[in-house]
Formats: sequence, structure tokens, C-alpha cells
Amino acid sequence: MLSAVNDNGTAANGSSLIDEIVREGARRMLAAALEAEVNAYIAELTDERDERGRRLVVRNGYHQPRKVTTAAGSVEVKAPRVNDKRVDEATDERKRFSSAILPPWCRKSPKVSEVLPLLYLHGLSSGDFVPALEQFLGSSAGLSPATATRLTQQWQADHQTFGERDLSATDYVYLWADGIHLRIRLAEAKSCVLVLMGVRTDGTKELIAMADGYRESSDSWADLLRDCARRGMRAPALAVGDGALGFWKALAEVFPEARHQRCWVHKIANVLNALPKSAQPGAKKALQEIYNAEDREHALRAITAFEKTYAAKFPKAVKKITDDVDELLAFYDLPAEHWIHLRTTNPIESTFATVRLRTKVTKGAGSAAAALAMVFKLVESAQQRWRAVNAPHLVALVRAGARFERGHLVERPEAHAA
Repeated sequence: MLSAVNDNGTAANGSSLIDEIVREGARRMLAAALEAEVNAYIAELTDERDERGRRLVVRNGYHQPRKVTTAAGSVEVKAPRVNDKRVDEATDERKRFSSAILPPWCRKSPKVSEVLPLLYLHGLSSGDFVPALEQFLGSSAGLSPATATRLTQQWQADHQTFGERDLSATDYVYLWADGIHLRIRLAEAKSCVLVLMGVRTDGTKELIAMADGYRESSDSWADLLRDCARRGMRAPALAVGDGALGFWKALAEVFPEARHQRCWVHKIANVLNALPKSAQPGAKKALQEIYNAEDREHALRAITAFEKTYAAKFPKAVKKITDDVDELLAFYDLPAEHWIHLRTTNPIESTFATVRLRTKVTKGAGSAAAALAMVFKLVESAQQRWRAVNAPHLVALVRAGARFERGHLVERPEAHAA
């Protein structure tokens, strides 16, 4: 197909020439794929014949042209039609050919369907779908404002299914927990989103559970943890969280065997709040020397130095560290490659930074179910970009009870003997 080209590189209809080339290429490739699919179907059934020896499956022209919205834009397609005269013995109905490439109901590709919730969650309102995407894709087919309404309903169903799935087949060795406060309408005025993320034995990160809770209370956390346990979740080897007492009380009740690791980002913020501004820069550097220490022994020396420097003038600030030494240094008993992941709840915080941007745009998402569903879908899309922990092969060893000293695996004596 040839097009007249203007001096500025656009086609005569005003669209970009490169877009026209891409769409035409996509149209031809799709047409060729559909032809190949039908030809393969007919060739496979060429021996199917009636009592007169005539073939039961033959070509029958083309369906009416229709436009399909793809990642390359809107393309017009004429799908080949098949006349299948065979009869299903079980149902006594005519068999029908259905294209796996282009089903009869398809008006947009799955990739376009995936991008719609992302655009909505990132701030594009339902009323903006048509003018924005029509310019990019060349068609508004399947992009009406009602699409967003249907999406929210589907998101709620997806979130419900997620919250009821079986967890017995997945082993989460590490666990991050945090309560995220967002400007969305939840069940109570003081509600927040309780989030659990974990690391599987293969080292990949995964969202475990997400629900609304009241002020991060122990009852709310216990309800969430008990629900996970009821669905088959094992106790993690290590749980990472901030100083919220509600979570730790609930964890001790539901998974008492799990070790505790306090988030250093939250802890440093709490310590600095107890110090005058003039002392904060030096104290922050001293605290960083603790969690960046070479090993536990060096970290304990750094704590002793911090105590000597600040205990006389600021005992409350120092007490926030000395009272939680075991919980703050638990990560040192695990592989050194994992320390950077286990010192903080940053995996949750960084993910929900995007969620906060979206909730500021929406200024409320309607019902509590719709609000949680919206947050869930954004986290679900972000999960595809989460990278595995460093040295993922060591996660399974942690679950198996392997011992690590100064971040390195300690071989068992029988292994040397063997």
C-alpha cells in the first residue's frame, strides 16, 4: 500500500509515516498468521470426508472486516472463514473453528488490555482514555469510559481471589511487614493498608497478603497473619518490620518461631527525633556505622561507641538502640549477600511510593473494596519488576537451617569428614 507523503514526513491523512508503516506491517503479519492458522487447521482434517467422499472442512471466504486495537495501533483485519460440517457426537452440534490468534469477540490485544489499568492507576481518568489513546493507537475501539468501571469490578474480583488463594505450596523464608497510610477510603477513619511481602525459596519476591487494618493494631495484624496461616503459610525464618508493637505481638502469637529484625530506616528516624537538630548529623553517621559494620562484633563495638558519645546527654535516644540490639542485628546471622535486603522494609516502602502518587490523584477511590482493589492492582503490576535477592540459591539453605558466621556459610563437620 502506497501513501502520499508531505514534506514534514507525515502521511496525507495527517498521521506519522512511520506509524503508518508499522500499522501496515502489523496488518500484513496478522493476516498472514490467520491464513496460516486456517490452512493448518484444514490440512490436519483433510481426511475427514462424508459418505460421498467430499471434504467436511473447507475454506468459506472471509468474515466482515473489523478493526482491532493492538500495540502497533489500530489495524483492519479480514479473518478467513472455515466451513466445518462435522458434528460433535456428544452434543450433536456442528463443530466450529475458533481462531486462537483472533477470537470472534476480540477487539483489542491482551497487551492493550494490560496497559489500561496501569494508565488508570497512574492518574489517567476514565474520561481521558478515548482522547489520549485514540491519538496513540489510531482508534478508540474498546476504550470507552465504561472500560474503567468494568476494570474496577474485575480488580475487586481479582483481589478477592488473591486473598483466598492457597499458600501451602509456597514457602516464604523472609517476610517484610508494614502498615501503609494512604489517602483512600477504607473501612475506618484511622485505617491503613497492612502489607506482607515475602521471599520464596528460589529468591524471588512476592506479595503475600494485603488488607485494611485499624491503626496497625495487634488484633488487625493477628487477623491477617492467622488468615495466612489458615491458608497454609509456614512461619518465616526472619520477619522484618518497623517498631509498631502491634505487628510483633501478633507475630509472636501466630508464628512464635520466627526471628525478628527491626527496620533500620524507621529506627534511625525514631532516634533522630529524640535528638536536637545540632546532634542529628553526627548521630546519623554513627548509626550508619552500626548497620553497615563488617559483622556483628564490629556492629556491637559501634553501638558501644554510640552509647559512650550520646548516653550522658540523650539517654532516651540511646535507649532506643540498646533496648533492641538483638532485633536490630538479627540479619548478621544470615548470608552477607542478603543483608542489604533485610535491614529495612524498603521493598514495601519503594513499591508504595507509586501507590501514594496515584491515590493523591484520585482523592479517594469510592468504596473500601474499590480502594483496596486499586492498590492491589498497582502492586501486582509492580511485582513483575521486582528483582530477586542477591545470591538467591542461599535462601533455601537458610530455610534448611544452615549456619552462617560473619555472613559466610559454615560447613558442617560431617561434610568435611565425608
